Amino acid sequence: MKLDIYDHFHKDEREFVDRAWEWVVNAGQYHELKLTDFLDPRQRFILESLVNRHPDAHALYLGGHDRAERVRALIAPDYRDLHHEDFKMKVLSITSGDQKFLELEHGDYMGSILGLGIKRSKIGDIHVHEGGCHTVVTEDISSYLHLNLSQVHKVHVMTELLPLDQLKIAVTNFEEMDITVSSMRLDGIASDAYRISRTKIVVPIKAGRCRVNWKVEEDPSTNLKDGDVVSIQGFGRFKILETGGLTKKGRYRIKVGKYA
Repeated sequence: MKLDIYDHFHKDEREFVDRAWEWVVNAGQYHELKLTDFLDPRQRFILESLVNRHPDAHALYLGGHDRAERVRALIAPDYRDLHHEDFKMKVLSITSGDQKFLELEHGDYMGSILGLGIKRSKIGDIHVHEGGCHTVVTEDISSYLHLNLSQVHKVHVMTELLPLDQLKIAVTNFEEMDITVSSMRLDGIASDAYRISRTKIVVPIKAGRCRVNWKVEEDPSTNLKDGDVVSIQGFGRFKILETGGLTKKGRYRIKVGKYA
């Protein structure tokens, strides 16, 4: 069974596949309840695929709001109603009166939280606002962050713990770019999106530092499509917002959104 499961996923994902399948089996066969840490969209897809393979298990996913990118999963035997279960999440509100605070970005908050020894899996979506930030975190590390997070990128901050229903959701900001490419290949589009040569962008892709829709992608010739999210370690993320028609020279018109 496990070898058959492996056929559907990248070799780098096997460790997570093993853990996720154990959660599913324990729920379906031994009636155990498992609340995971935060999963990225790829991990959620893997877990959903495995849950669908087991007739006696099911799962519910929550991340603080309907469009959450990172979610916690509650896996249980199929007869158990999960809609009233506690997913044990808090909102960490970070604020400061310093005007420099307005310039802080997603990565600044992430770096400061991880710098306190917190694992990435304990942190959900980070919502950056003018003058502040709301971060969804697991309940077990919420008090520690509240007591110890006093600075973000040299800016002194104050924190407060809020219930999930007070989460202030941020609108995703994109730097939109209109580009034309000869094909929908990953390396060509990434080269234009990051404004570096195709030769240079191929190196991190082949080194396993690229993810397409949160799945490792090592083939530079992979074709992209509308809605695909590409991230390359060290370069950031972008999304294919729209593909238009062809130019007179037969090139593809594409609108790309780089995450701010």
